[in-house]
Amino acid sequence: MRKFNKLIIACDGESASGKSTAAKLISKKYKLLLINSGLLYRYGSKSIIKHNPKNIVSFLKKRFNNISYRQIAKQNLHTEQISNHVAFLAKNRKVRKIINRFQTKIIKKNKMICVEGRDIASKILAKNPKYDLAFYFKCNIDVASYRRWLELKKKVPLKEVKKSLNKRTLMDKNRKNSPLIKVKDSILINTNNLSKKDVISKMSKFIERLN
Repeated sequence: MRKFNKLIIACDGESASGKSTAAKLISKKYKLLLINSGLLYRYGSKSIIKHNPKNIVSFLKKRFNNISYRQIAKQNLHTEQISNHVAFLAKNRKVRKIINRFQTKIIKKNKMICVEGRDIASKILAKNPKYDLAFYFKCNIDVASYRRWLELKKKVPLKEVKKSLNKRTLMDKNRKNSPLIKVKDSILINTNNLSKKDVISKMSKFIERLN
């Protein structure tokens, strides 16, 4: 395995496509700082659901000014209530600006980093700094729904999980601000029939080939 002085990886993809697990494992393998931008939006949703602020923009500005990524990552943010709320929050241009600023500060301080989300290659790591490698994760809706259902410990009917994922992906792809897209030079990872080991092996081959 090669050693890098600088390695910036973008991981984008649909809900429950396996991108979070892949980003986590590849970050561990190459000793990269992992930033999951989806968690930032989920934290925003959790805070709004809990406090019901009159002005969500000024409320979220304060929340993100007084918390670290590490504190956010430790929270339980994968509930169906948050999942249903977060797609609407992610459409808000002013909210995206707050969260983008928060993660850009972290990114600019780190040369060894993996950022995972839905607009990473197209927006967050499109330039200054630019990603060294971008991956796009895709998965059949039935497989994705089953994975998310297990994540939720079967507390929500599988049919509802599937409906929620379908809705989320459609909203992500069709939103006006920073929609989910596959950039031209990103590498497609279809996780339908791949084990975790297979996914990491495939990603590693491309990383090892970098100039």
